[in-house]
Amino acid sequence: MGQDHSRDSQQLSLEQLSSKLTQRFAQQCYTPLELYCFNSVFKSLADSQSGLHYWSESTLCRFLELPDALNVGPVLFQMASYIGAFPFPTQAPAILTNEALLKVVTILTERYGAVFKRKSRRIWLGEIYRSMAVYDRGLQAALHGEKKNVAEMSSTNQTEVSMIKSNAEKRGSSSTHSNDLKFAIDKTEDSEDVSEDDDLVLAAFDSMDLNDTFKHGEVANIHHSIIPSDNLLKLLELLLLSAPMEPHDNLSTFALQLSDKRIVDIRATANSVLSAFSIEKNPGVTFKHFNVVISSALPYLFDGLRPLFEHFLFAKDFDLSRKKGEVSSSPQSSSQHSISVDKRVSIPEPVLQTEGDIMNLSTLSQLSFIIKGNNLFRRLRLLYSGNTNGFSMGSFEKSVFNWRAPSILLVSGTLLGDPLSARERAMHDSLPHSRLKSSLTETSKSTSTTVTYGAYISQPWKQTHKSCFGDSGTVLFQIAPTHDVFGPSKSTSDYVYFNRAPTHPSGLGFGSSIPSQGRANMHSSNPVPIPLGPVSLHLDDGLEFATFTHLSEGGGSFYPSQLPIRKARSWQDRFEVESLEVWGCGGDEEADAQRRQWAWEEREAEARRKINLGTGDVEMDKELLRMAGLIGANQSGGSMA
Repeated sequence: MGQDHSRDSQQLSLEQLSSKLTQRFAQQCYTPLELYCFNSVFKSLADSQSGLHYWSESTLCRFLELPDALNVGPVLFQMASYIGAFPFPTQAPAILTNEALLKVVTILTERYGAVFKRKSRRIWLGEIYRSMAVYDRGLQAALHGEKKNVAEMSSTNQTEVSMIKSNAEKRGSSSTHSNDLKFAIDKTEDSEDVSEDDDLVLAAFDSMDLNDTFKHGEVANIHHSIIPSDNLLKLLELLLLSAPMEPHDNLSTFALQLSDKRIVDIRATANSVLSAFSIEKNPGVTFKHFNVVISSALPYLFDGLRPLFEHFLFAKDFDLSRKKGEVSSSPQSSSQHSISVDKRVSIPEPVLQTEGDIMNLSTLSQLSFIIKGNNLFRRLRLLYSGNTNGFSMGSFEKSVFNWRAPSILLVSGTLLGDPLSARERAMHDSLPHSRLKSSLTETSKSTSTTVTYGAYISQPWKQTHKSCFGDSGTVLFQIAPTHDVFGPSKSTSDYVYFNRAPTHPSGLGFGSSIPSQGRANMHSSNPVPIPLGPVSLHLDDGLEFATFTHLSEGGGSFYPSQLPIRKARSWQDRFEVESLEVWGCGGDEEADAQRRQWAWEEREAEARRKINLGTGDVEMDKELLRMAGLIGANQSGGSMA
């Protein structure tokens, strides 16, 4: 019985097989209301030619409200045209018919899990990669400015499965020849398991009960392709803009913020992210680099695509009772290919209440590629800014402590060069004597010497006289000039320390053990070097200088970089701090709790100042209180005055 069913499937055309998969999506991935909305949206804007209803590139761009300033329309349309042919890569680019567009929405919103048993993130990334990639012939066409006319493609292709089986046999017999066509940058990828990369396609065939011969005939070789750097840059710019979107938000609302300055910020941030993909020595991005970078440094990069394409499932902005070509009686209604922006644009709660010297909307979106966006957007409060509150450990402690929720530290500055000033020399002498080159040496074409590092601190700040605080939720990262993430390791628990006690060297750091008691600080005549972890960030007691150390062998509280271009490198960035900020991740409840704690400590400090032990000696009274543990280094409520 199963064999007869398989033979029947082999007699189906590609069009019929594609329709079969689309029906599975419609039945198992959407509610009836969502399907109704999708069909209404499609019909209201579809073009028609020879009885074929489809969406053009301009229609897709207008519906998604893609801003012209980013010029990302062709890139997104290419992605849609490829995914629309799923699971038959040889049939791409596809005309965006109703069925093709439904597959695009299903894949980009990650709803396919209801149909497929295989749900690996790597599988999904492989399909996203393919949708942006160009292959051997396609790359040559792109280099010569050639374009393929999608209108010449026929959506009624009746190619039989037997032809695909024949093509599979031909591919098998010519595999040696095809290897000769590889790009030089692909030669290192021969050892990878291609079958795993194709699991999403094979899962689609499984859902249609197709045999193995057909499956292997329709698998595209992902290792003979690259994503052009310019295309990925444009998509990154869009993702930075759309990152704060929620399902009912409109991209046009965020596009209104695209001033000249904002565009410059977005492009600078996008270039920092793009540099993580090892583009400086390659003409584009290979799947190996794409998969490693996304998995290790950009886990939430594509989250902004989901609410963008879920707009197909909301029909509230369209007059569903109006037939195509019929003029609506509503004064705000638009023509059949336009969207009424007046009704769509609303003023939502600000994504970021106030900007800092480092933190702006683009930086916030970049951080959402590392940290889940619902912990960031509309939930950040500026707790401390060195340029506003003063660069001192006391000001830092007063502003940041008692925040009972996670926080984000950002520090930016200029790399130190030679010769060194007296202050810079003192900082150098306080560090281990071994010296490493900076991260910008031989790896960046940028002439900038400004670096920006940061950390996500999962626990409240506190003094660390005996042990560090933090847990495996703490993350170190770099956001400029290269985006990178140094995830937490369980080798040690030296995640965060903060010292301003006179018996310890002052300062704060991530990834290093606490400097031992009595160790001289950088202002001493004979400073003893402060121990730095293999992957660590250290700020001195004056918050004047910072040092980021990266040893490729790792072994500390944070893993070394996983970026292909940096994985084998060791470096040390020593820089003068120009901006230092701490942002609290929370809302009004966390802010009120911090204010209540401050008020309580002030009352306690005032009460202690009024204590009179009757000795007649103020200094003796203070010493007795210190011995009782009521005042001193371990208390944050002040001391007797």
